[in-house]
Amino acid sequence: MSETIDTSVLGEKIVKVLKTIFDPEIPVDIYELGLIYDVFVNEDYDVKILMTLTTPNCPVAETLPLEVEEKVKSLNEVKDAEVEITFDPPWSQDLMSEEAKLELGML
Repeated sequence: MSETIDTSVLGEKIVKVLKTIFDPEIPVDIYELGLIYDVFVNEDYDVKILMTLTTPNCPVAETLPLEVEEKVKSLNEVKDAEVEITFDPPWSQDLMSEEAKLELGML
């Protein structure tokens, strides 16, 4: 019987890591901000993260994806991590969680 990957547990660990990464201009983590569109984990424990930035001209466009990759790769279960940036759909405040909106005084 082959070992099965519990991707939901690994997914929770990845989300926990993503919640430690903050947009330097906004005091909210990138997950609650709605910058993470999807997280994929394959059977080899390779992780692919589809994310966006608040704007295409975001000052951390070069460093934020690298920080995400490095922090996710630091998880023992993760073999490799790759971040893909997309602007489709473009980020908007509607993507923010209730927690993020509350933190920013938008509720």
